Amino acid sequence: MPEFAWKARTMSGQNVSGVMTADSRRDVLALLSQRALSPLSVTQSKAPFMSLKLQRGVKPDVLAATLTQLADLLTNGVPLLQALDLLSRQVTHEHLKEVLQDIRTKVSDGRQLPEAMAAHRDVFSDLTLSIVRAGTEGAFLEASLQQTAEFLERQEELRAKIRGAMAYPMFLAGAGFTVTLVLIVFFVPKFSELFAQLEREGTLPAPTIALLWLSDFLGRFGLFVLLAAGGGLALLRRWAASERGRELLDRTKTRVPIFGPISLNSAVSRFCRILGTLLRNGVPMLKALQISSDSSGNVVLARAIRTSAENISAGEPLSTPLARCGLIPPGIMAMISIAEEANNLERVLGNVADGIDRKVARQLDTMVRLIEPALLMVMGGAVLFVIVALLLPVFEMSTSMS
Repeated sequence: MPEFAWKARTMSGQNVSGVMTADSRRDVLALLSQRALSPLSVTQSKAPFMSLKLQRGVKPDVLAATLTQLADLLTNGVPLLQALDLLSRQVTHEHLKEVLQDIRTKVSDGRQLPEAMAAHRDVFSDLTLSIVRAGTEGAFLEASLQQTAEFLERQEELRAKIRGAMAYPMFLAGAGFTVTLVLIVFFVPKFSELFAQLEREGTLPAPTIALLWLSDFLGRFGLFVLLAAGGGLALLRRWAASERGRELLDRTKTRVPIFGPISLNSAVSRFCRILGTLLRNGVPMLKALQISSDSSGNVVLARAIRTSAENISAGEPLSTPLARCGLIPPGIMAMISIAEEANNLERVLGNVADGIDRKVARQLDTMVRLIEPALLMVMGGAVLFVIVALLLPVFEMSTSMS
C-alpha cells in the first residue's frame, strides 16, 4: 500500500503535516476531511529502494509481540482505539507503526478491526485475518489475538530450529563447493600445458580429460552459467508461486525421503492446533475447518480438509473423510476418531499437535545427523576426484619413464 505525504490546515488555522498509508490519494483526502482538516497538498512518497528493502518487512516475532500486547491491553479493559494508539506510539518498527496508525484511523471511522487489518496484507497473513475475524464475530477477540501471536511464535521457533539445525550442514556444503570450484577454475588450468602432450598422444586418462574440459568450460562460460542459474531460479520461484506449481511442489515435498515426513507432520500439527483453538472458542466446525485448512501451509492437505468439510455438511464425522485423504497418519486419525466419539475433540487436537511437534523435533535431529556425513562424503568425493584426476597422468608418466 502506498504512502502519501500530506499538508493540511486545522480549523484554528494551524498548518500540520504527516504521512499516511492509504489505497489512493482520494482516500487520504477523505480521511483528512473526517479529521476536520483542510487539505493543502497530498503527494505520494517515493522512498529510496534500500530503505524500502530494510524497513518494510515485519518479522513474525515482532508481530507476535505486538499482537500479544494488544490482547493484554484489551483484556485489561483498555478500549480498542486507545490500545491501538498506545501501541503505535510504543512500536519502534517504522512500517509497523504506520500500519497501526492506519488501522486506528480506519477503526475510528467505523470499520471492524479485521477489515482494517485486511488493508495491510503485507503484514497480516490470510490465516491471521481469518482468526481475528472469527474472534470478532464470536466475541473472543482478545483470545484470538493471543492465539494468533502464539501460533506465530511457534512457527518462528520451528523456523529457528530448522535454521539452527541446517547451519552447520549448509556451511559444509558452501565450503566444499567453494573449495572444489577454486580447484577447478584456478588450480587445474596450471596443469593444462603439462598434460597437453599426453592429450595429443591420446594417453591422458579419462578422469583427467573430463576435469580439464570442465575447468575450460567454467573458465570460459562460468559467468553465463551463473546468470542462467539465477534466471532459472527466478522462473522456478515464479512457477512455484502459481497454483499448479505450488500444488505439485507440496505434493512432491511430502514424498521426499527424510524431509517429506517432517514437512507433512508440520502441516498436520498446524492444522490440528488451529482447529482445536477455534473449536475451543465456540467457532462452528465447518467454519473452523475452512480457517484451519489455510493454516496447514500445504495446498494438498488444505484441499483434503475442505473436501472433508463438504462431507461433514452431508452428515459424516470428521475422521471419516480425513482418513480417506491418506495424508494424516493412522495413529492421529485414531485419536481424532475416539475424541469425536467422546465429544472432546478440541482438547485432544491440542495434545495431538504437541505430540507431533515433539516428533518433528526428533525428525529434524535425525535429518541433520544423516545430512552431515552425506555432505562430508560428497565434499570428500569431489576433492578426491580433482586430486586423482591430476595425479593419474603424473603416475603414468613416472611409470613410463621408469
